[in-house]
Amino acid sequence: MAFKPLHDRILLKPVAAETRTKGGLIIPDTAQEKPMQGKVVAVGKGRRLEDGRLQELGVKVGDTVLYGKWSGTEVKLGGVDHVILKEEDLFGVVG
Repeated sequence: MAFKPLHDRILLKPVAAETRTKGGLIIPDTAQEKPMQGKVVAVGKGRRLEDGRLQELGVKVGDTVLYGKWSGTEVKLGGVDHVILKEEDLFGVVG
């Protein structure tokens, strides 16, 4: 799969939510939370500033990030679920 996000967009692969509680109970698919953590798969070149300069993104491929529950656009690339969103929709880098 060859996909390159444009400008300040980022392609994430959501990290699967836990399917069991700490007590060992299995959570059914219908009751699971939507993932809010993902691994950066690809990044755009950056945001173009008003004076024409290019501001690079603060994340890189391989980073694990937190994002809003309803942020971005869900897409399927190569049969795998991904999320495309802007850098401003990220909350931060984990670890």
